[in-house]
Amino acid sequence: MLPLLARVVPGAMLLALSATPSLAASAAPDTGSTAWILTSSALVLFMTLPGLALFYGGLVHARNVLSVLMQCFAICCIVSVLWAVCGYSLVFDGDGAWLGGLGKAFLAHLDPVRPATVLPETVFALYQMTFAVITPALIIGAFPERVAFPFVALFSALWMLVVYVPVAHWIWGGGWLAALGTMDFAGGIVVHTTAGVSALLLALMVGRRRGFPSTLQPPHSPGMTMMGAGMLWVGWFGFNGGSALAADASAGNAILVTHLSASAGALAWTSAEWVKIRKPTSIGIVTGCVAGLATITPAAGYVSPAAALLIGLAGGLVCFFVTLFVKHRLVIDDSLDVFAVHGVGGILGSLLLAVFVPAGLGGVGLAEGRTVLDQLGVQVLAVVVVALWSGVATYGLGRVLGLVTPLRVDQEAEHDGLDLASHGERAYEFTA
Repeated sequence: MLPLLARVVPGAMLLALSATPSLAASAAPDTGSTAWILTSSALVLFMTLPGLALFYGGLVHARNVLSVLMQCFAICCIVSVLWAVCGYSLVFDGDGAWLGGLGKAFLAHLDPVRPATVLPETVFALYQMTFAVITPALIIGAFPERVAFPFVALFSALWMLVVYVPVAHWIWGGGWLAALGTMDFAGGIVVHTTAGVSALLLALMVGRRRGFPSTLQPPHSPGMTMMGAGMLWVGWFGFNGGSALAADASAGNAILVTHLSASAGALAWTSAEWVKIRKPTSIGIVTGCVAGLATITPAAGYVSPAAALLIGLAGGLVCFFVTLFVKHRLVIDDSLDVFAVHGVGGILGSLLLAVFVPAGLGGVGLAEGRTVLDQLGVQVLAVVVVALWSGVATYGLGRVLGLVTPLRVDQEAEHDGLDLASHGERAYEFTA
C-alpha cells in the first residue's frame, strides 16, 4: 500500500501543479473586494490563532494551557493541508446534491474569477479554508485537560472530512439544502451547529473531569480569556463581513449587526449573571459576547441593526440558561460551554433569521412566494438534519478512533497536567 501511495500521490501533485491556470486569464477580479477578502481571511485565521487559543487557554488550569494552544495550532496545520488536498474540491467543485467532486483536488483548475463572485478563486479558497480551520478547533473546548493529543489530531482530521465537508457542500456548495433555500450567511449551521453538537457528544463520550461538578475549577487566567475574546470579536468582522464575498453594503451591514449583537449578548449575559450571583464577572461578559456573535452569524447579511439587537439579547439570555441546564441539570462536563454557546447560539440565530429577514422588518426579504413559516420550516429541517449527522458521525468516529488510540489520558497525566504529560513542556516556569 505504501509503495503505491509513494507513486500515486507525487504524480497527482505534479498533475495538479501542471493544471493550475495562470491568474493572467481574461476575467479580471474586483481589486477592492479581493483586498477585503484577503484581509478577512487574515482576520478569521486570527480568530483561531491566537484568539480562540487564548480564550480557551485562560479558562483551563495553568498546567494545561499549553496543551490547548498546541491543539489549536496543530488543528490549523492539519486542516489547512487537508483543505488543499481534497476538502475545498469536495465542497465547491461541481453541483452534486450530497458531495462535490475531486476536479479541484490540490487546488488545481482554479478559475481566474470564482463563479458568482468577483474574487480570484485562490482568494475564495483561502477564505473558506479559514472557516474549515476554526470549526474543529471550537470542539476542543468540550474536553480540555483530559484528552490525549493523538486523538485530538486524528479526530479533527477525520471530522473535517466526514462532517464539515459534506455539510458545507449541502449549504454553501450548491447541495440539497441550498436547493431547498436554506439560509446561513456565515456559518450558524455549517460551523456552530456542527461544532456544538459534536462537542456535546464528545463531552459525554470522554467523561467528566475529576471532581466535576462538586469541585470548583476556576479559570487560571481570566485576563488571558478576555484578551482572546477581544481578538475573537475583532476577527468576527472578517468572519461575518467577509461572507458577503465583496466590499459592499452587505459586508458593511454584516459588520454593523455583528458588533451590535455582540454588545447586546454581553450585556444580557452579564445582567442575568448579576441577578443570579450578585456579581458581574469578566468571564460572564466575554462569554455573553461570544454568544451574541454566534447567534448573529447565520443572519448577519440578512437582518437589520434593530433585529441584531434583539437577536443578541436572545442569544445572551438563552445561552446563559442553557449553560446552567447542561452543567447543573444534565451534569455534562462540556468544560468551556461549546454546545451551550456556539451550538445553541448558532441554532437560535438560524431560526430567528427567518423571523427577521422580511423586508417589512428591515431585512433583505424572502424569496418570491415564500412566507416566514416556509422559511422557518426550511431552517428547522436544515438544523435537525445537520445536528443528527454531526452527532451520529461524531459518535462513530469516536468509537472507531478509540480502537486505535485512547480518548482520554490516564489519571496520572490528568493530575500532572497535559502540558508536561503530553508535550514535555510547561507554559509557565516559576523560579525562586
